[in-house]
Amino acid sequence: MTATATTSPSPHPRAELWSVKDTAAYLRVPPKTLYEWRYKGDGPPSHRVGRYVRYLPDEVHAWVRSR
Repeated sequence: MTATATTSPSPHPRAELWSVKDTAAYLRVPPKTLYEWRYKGDGPPSHRVGRYVRYLPDEVHAWVRSR
């Protein structure tokens, strides 16, 4: 009898999403500033995941470089 092990793929460390708090800490701005930027259409690209706002680190880095 052969046993097969099933493993779920582990997420790539760079594929994780940042919360508003994480992104604000990285950019050294208050979380409220990110919400204001999002409302005005400024700031790094953000994504809605359920009821939460999330940021992709690569998009935040690209946004910083474009400034």
